[in-house]
Amino acid sequence: MEPLKDSHLQWADLILISAMSVQRESAELVISEAQKLDKIIIAGGPLFTAFWQDFTDAVDHLILGEAEIVLPNFLEDWQKGRPQKIYRAEGFADLTQSPIPSYHLINLSKYSSMCIQYSRGCPFNCEFCDVTNLFGHQVRTKNKEQIILELENLYKLGWRGSVFFVDDNFIGGKRKVKEEILPTIIEWQKAHGYPFYFDTQVSINLADDGDLIDLMIKAGFTSVFIGIETPSEESLKEANKIQNRNRNLVADIRKIQKSGLEVMGGFILGFDSDPPDIFQRLINFI
Repeated sequence: MEPLKDSHLQWADLILISAMSVQRESAELVISEAQKLDKIIIAGGPLFTAFWQDFTDAVDHLILGEAEIVLPNFLEDWQKGRPQKIYRAEGFADLTQSPIPSYHLINLSKYSSMCIQYSRGCPFNCEFCDVTNLFGHQVRTKNKEQIILELENLYKLGWRGSVFFVDDNFIGGKRKVKEEILPTIIEWQKAHGYPFYFDTQVSINLADDGDLIDLMIKAGFTSVFIGIETPSEESLKEANKIQNRNRNLVADIRKIQKSGLEVMGGFILGFDSDPPDIFQRLINFI
C-alpha cells in the first residue's frame, strides 16, 4: 500500500512472505530487500508451494501447503534454535479452528475492499486450475458463528462498504450456504443497517438455483466472478469444465444479471481445441 522502506523491516526478527504466481515479481523484490538487511525470510502461499524449488537459495525457510498446519511447528523449532529448511503440510486445515484476521494491524483507509474467507476447496476439477491442487476437492468451511465474528470485527474497526468473500467457489458446498450462512448474514446485515456489500466467486450452476440467487441478493451480494472460459464445447471438454458444458451460457448469465447480480466473466484463450474462429466467437459471446 506504500513504498517498502528499510524501517518496515529492520525491527522484525522474521520476514514472512506469501504470494500468488501473478505477484512473483513483487515477492522477489521484497525478498531482495530483506536479504540486504540480512533478515531471516520465511515464504509460503500458492507461489512458493507450487514453485518452491525456485526459491531454496533465496529464502531461509519454506512453508508449503496450508500454514495453519505447519507454521506452529516452524515457530516451535525456531524458538529451540533448530528450524528446518522445508515444512510441508500433510492433509488440510480445519477451518473451524482458523483465527480472525488481525485487521487492526493495517491502515483500513488504504484499502478499497476487505476480505473474508468462508471456504476452501472445490468439488470441480478444471484442468487449468490450481485450486484443487492447493486445497483439495472436499469443501471445508468455517461455521456461521465465525463468519459473524469476522463481520463484527470489521464493523467495530469502522469498515463500511465492499467485502470480498475470497472463496474460489462460494457455492461449492451449496446446502450449508443456503441453510446456514446466507440466512445468518441476512439477519446480521438487517440488524446493522446493511453496512457491507459483498462480491465473490461462483460456478455457473448458480443459475440453476433461483432461491440461492435470491438469498445472495438479500444478504447484500452485488456481483459474482464466474469462470466462463470459452463458448467452445470442445475446449470446455478438454479443460474438464463439466459445469459449463451442455448449457446455454448466455441465458445463464442473463438470468443471474436480471436477478440483480453483476457477472464478471473470466475467459481463456489458447486451449489446444480452440478453432481459428475462436477470437470472433468470443467477441460475439461477450
